[in-house]
Amino acid sequence: MSFEIVEATIPEIQAALEAGEITSKQLVLMYYERIADHDKNGLTINSVLEINPDALFIAESLDVERATKGSRGLLHGIPVLLKDNINTGDKMHTSAGSLALANSFAEEDAFIVTKLREAGTIIMGKANMTEFANFMTNGMPSGYSSRGGQVLNPYNISTPTGGSSAGSAVAVTCNFCTVSVGTETSGSILNPGNLGSIIGIKPTVGLLSRSGILPLSNTQDTAGPMARTVRDAVLLLNAMLGNDNHDAAMGTNVGKIHEDYTVFLDENGLQGARIGIPRDYYFEELTEEQLALFNASVDRMRELGATIIDPADIKTAREISYSSVVLNEFKTALNVYLSRLGPGAPMRTLKDIIDFNHAHPVETLRYGQATLIDAEYTSSGTQTEPKYLRHRATDLKLCKEEGIDATMKEYNLDALLFPADFGARITSRAGYPSIVVPSGYTSAGAPFGVTFSAKAYQEPTLIRLAYAYEQNYKVRKAPSLKSFI
Repeated sequence: MSFEIVEATIPEIQAALEAGEITSKQLVLMYYERIADHDKNGLTINSVLEINPDALFIAESLDVERATKGSRGLLHGIPVLLKDNINTGDKMHTSAGSLALANSFAEEDAFIVTKLREAGTIIMGKANMTEFANFMTNGMPSGYSSRGGQVLNPYNISTPTGGSSAGSAVAVTCNFCTVSVGTETSGSILNPGNLGSIIGIKPTVGLLSRSGILPLSNTQDTAGPMARTVRDAVLLLNAMLGNDNHDAAMGTNVGKIHEDYTVFLDENGLQGARIGIPRDYYFEELTEEQLALFNASVDRMRELGATIIDPADIKTAREISYSSVVLNEFKTALNVYLSRLGPGAPMRTLKDIIDFNHAHPVETLRYGQATLIDAEYTSSGTQTEPKYLRHRATDLKLCKEEGIDATMKEYNLDALLFPADFGARITSRAGYPSIVVPSGYTSAGAPFGVTFSAKAYQEPTLIRLAYAYEQNYKVRKAPSLKSFI
């Protein structure tokens, strides 16, 4: 077989499938070999938590369907990994990386999983993640879960994997799957996307359904695609679209959603774009090397016809501080999720999980569970705390109205440009979309990206900008998987 799986894109795979050069079953087996060689042996990257026992049967049935009825579309027969907090009503667990939920099976697919299956994707398995989306405790490294262990960064062992969608990002960058789905509350797609040198799209809250996803925050959570190219990420985004009446946030997308986001893939998309750079506050943690990489990216955008407003500072940036919103929403959201798992579910409440961890401290409490305890005992679960109500209002005021909205209006911007994922805190609290794109590598081999952000439902603009940058400066390099630096 001459087909090269490394860095293969969805269109390339589809062309090979249609030409009979490869089958979806063979494609899954090729990913299995890479997972066996590099994720579970060799470097032991540890990004894949679980393989779908029926993946090969599903692949083979889709091959038969292709031969007898034709292809459903560009996602037909494409292997996808899901973050381990996304429900699948099959033979796989949904545990959020927790041993307390290691025997938890969802009764039905999450809404977006139903859409993926309808598009003909192969749900190949679940990706490892930071346990409870990094809401377990303080000081736990990103990419660690008690059920799955530590995900490693294939570019440099001393480089973190980033936010809680670590396994989803690393599996994509290592070519253990074609594309993956992550989730974000505050940086958990953008951060691992940046550190994995891949594309991560964090959509507007309300663009994609959250039903059937183990939650952190009712106001900030969203799923999003992770891929090696912007086109692949957009194709995956398309496949997850659909109106879900069970998710109240989706009522905000009326008249703002597009059936096909690939129409916004424009190689000349930076021509005439007005992009603002909020230098104040968001650049303080950059090293000189990272700053040089960012500035080089800006120069490239100017060369491609963008008008750069530098600085375009967000006046509220330094006023945005600790918020109790996620802490107060977590208990409520998790308890609702657990209550809907069915009569055989091992855990029914957040307190059940805390008690389980206390009873198995060696296996579950390597880093403790301070955040879980804080959420259980300082939150009423009714979201009536005065601090919560004030913080929610303040977040909207400082992050949306007086923050991103005011800045984009003042400078007449199409988008804001942040280094790496450093704008995730303000964009996530606003519920606004972002796309991270590879921009370069440090001398130690650590990836560095830039993030385009905008107001609600401005994904078309962000896709246009990200695609133009990517296509004109193809920066991404696959990790060697041979040795760490």
